[in-house]
Amino acid sequence: MAIVFFRTLIIFSTLLLLMRILGKRQMGELELSELVVSVLIADLAAMPLQDIGIPLLNGLVPIVILFSCELIISGLTMRSVKIRAVICGKPCMLIKNGKILQDNMRLCRFTVDELAEELRSKDVIDISCVKYAILETNGTLNTVLFSSQLPPTAEQLGVRMDELGYPYIIIEEGRVLDENLRLSGHDRLWLEHELSLRGVSGPDSVYVMIAYDTGEIYFQERENRA
Repeated sequence: MAIVFFRTLIIFSTLLLLMRILGKRQMGELELSELVVSVLIADLAAMPLQDIGIPLLNGLVPIVILFSCELIISGLTMRSVKIRAVICGKPCMLIKNGKILQDNMRLCRFTVDELAEELRSKDVIDISCVKYAILETNGTLNTVLFSSQLPPTAEQLGVRMDELGYPYIIIEEGRVLDENLRLSGHDRLWLEHELSLRGVSGPDSVYVMIAYDTGEIYFQERENRA
């Protein structure tokens, strides 16, 4: 039992470290090579955990090799457009000027039902309102509407809007985040003053406090627990 426990910790820590090195990316944004690596790693990581007789290195070495290959591929695709096109493919336009490009739909193996579903997820019902719809290399569909279908901006309407500031979470569930407090340009004395203005004795009574760099503050006290 102890062997399984330590094996699990080692594999988990290794995967966590390697994924951190690889970078941040959501599952829906994985490129083809990244998806292949993810699928293979899932199987390789499970083998030493399911069978104690398999040496741990037999699982760790292939995982490290796969991550190294992915890092090399990522570096090559960043340096060469041609290599990126070969490995990751190219974006494909599915709608142009309100008309579905049927040849491209067949090339991408994309059905009209799938296209309509993707458009609905972007609150688009009428295909004729779409100027461009592009299927990206990671499988997501990006759309550009005709100018007449776009909502007007505040500048176009001649309305003056206050700028939105960057939010710094100062207190989270009673804990003061000192790094965010410093980044926001404030200190503990400022925090104590702001809490006293709101009738709060200390951070323990605060559920969340957010300071914006424009000067606004969002504040909410903790609810009394029964």
